[in-house]
Amino acid sequence: MTEAQIKLKRTESILKELIPEALSSLNDNRLHEVNVVEVKVSKGRSDAKVYLDPDYFDEKEQNRLLKQLNKARPLIEDYCMKDQGWFRCPKLTFEFDEHFQKTQRIEELFKKIEKEIQ
Repeated sequence: MTEAQIKLKRTESILKELIPEALSSLNDNRLHEVNVVEVKVSKGRSDAKVYLDPDYFDEKEQNRLLKQLNKARPLIEDYCMKDQGWFRCPKLTFEFDEHFQKTQRIEELFKKIEKEIQ
């Protein structure tokens, strides 16, 4: 692993810890319930995608939360900068992680196929 990759992973790890702290410091109680699954930072560390756990929210709530998170993004970035003493924070974009649900659907399809074969 190169030094640049190590720095990238370190930044991802720090953001994964700091973003929930920042969300809990906000006045909106709905944002306190959001769980961060993963953070992926771009090579230049100028952008970061924050993947959220969709399990407890329906599609309407997810859209509402994404709007709230986008409004709160500058506050969250500011919290991260101040906490770490960074000159700038990666620009955060929020998405609900659909990977786990897709994996479950695929497993269900495999089980269905297995039953049909037998």
